[in-house]
Amino acid sequence: MYRLSARQILLIAVASALFAAITVVGVQQLSSRFQPFASAFEATPLANITDPSLATDEQNNIEVYRAVAPGVVYIQSTTTVRDFFGMFSQEREGAGSGSVLDEQGDILTNYHVIANSEKLTVSFGTGKSYPARVVGSDPDTDLAVVRLLQPPKEPMTVVQLGDSDKLNVGQKVLAIGNPFGLDRTLTTGVISGLQRPIRAQNGRQIEGAIQTDASINPGNSGGPLLIPVNIAKRIVPQLVRNGEVRRPKLGITSRAVESLGNQVRLPVSEGVIVINVQPGSGAANAGIRGLVQTEDGDVELGDIIVGIDGQKIANNDDLYRIVDKHQIGDTVNVELVRSGQRMTIPVRLTEISDRRTYRRNE
Repeated sequence: MYRLSARQILLIAVASALFAAITVVGVQQLSSRFQPFASAFEATPLANITDPSLATDEQNNIEVYRAVAPGVVYIQSTTTVRDFFGMFSQEREGAGSGSVLDEQGDILTNYHVIANSEKLTVSFGTGKSYPARVVGSDPDTDLAVVRLLQPPKEPMTVVQLGDSDKLNVGQKVLAIGNPFGLDRTLTTGVISGLQRPIRAQNGRQIEGAIQTDASINPGNSGGPLLIPVNIAKRIVPQLVRNGEVRRPKLGITSRAVESLGNQVRLPVSEGVIVINVQPGSGAANAGIRGLVQTEDGDVELGDIIVGIDGQKIANNDDLYRIVDKHQIGDTVNVELVRSGQRMTIPVRLTEISDRRTYRRNE
């Protein structure tokens, strides 16, 4: 069976046993351009890993687990839930796993592990918990970074980030989690598929996910539950620096034409209907129109976007994917249908912050 060495591509999946989602990290030679701080982005070979050709598969699993598991933590979140009238409340607890990014106490986890949390604690399996806060979060990629308010005095094990672009179907996978805060768990498997699309909880599509058959928790095995680490490498520095991911946006709320089915007769069978336009956005400045309510109470159809820069827009996934390839300040040519007529309008992409919506514990 294929074995892992310190210099080979190593996929360590930080498992969340209660939420059935994991973040991919690994050991690989990394480029210095991904180094926002002295952290998991630096390439330091794992110590005490025997040459795979000289070790059994069992020995290889044990050595990799011992080297990486101390950097996998247990995260517990507490949220106050109130009744309909806001009179009675109770605390609701959630839990998940995370991986240590640096010796200052930054930890990578999934957004849904810490979403809406009012209190966070982190445990290294020693029986002691450390208070933490959310540094930044990105619901679109289901990633978040939390920071220990007072790191432990003992040195922490940093779980290094690899290069998910260099993975191959059939490579060995180790999934390490800390589901109960007492001890870590290990499951093994292989990479079953690459470039799988999955959806974050907010409905946004995450491109290029990795499928594995490694069991994540009892009764839940396999499936496209992974976020590729190269997405994390791009997102994490922004979360640490800004607390959020600043993305270029048109500044519209839209709905896919196909989602309406036969409810409304439209001039096109594919595209996205502009529901409303955010004031001050690039779309607003370019004159893109959303739905309008007439004086007699009817709703008048606005613009339908069918393409950007010559690329077809069939639904919101296409829209997000194409816009995300650009930078804030870029100008794109938006092809749309207005009152049955096709036209192309240049739109300057602007930054629309989600900071107030998604940042917590500050």
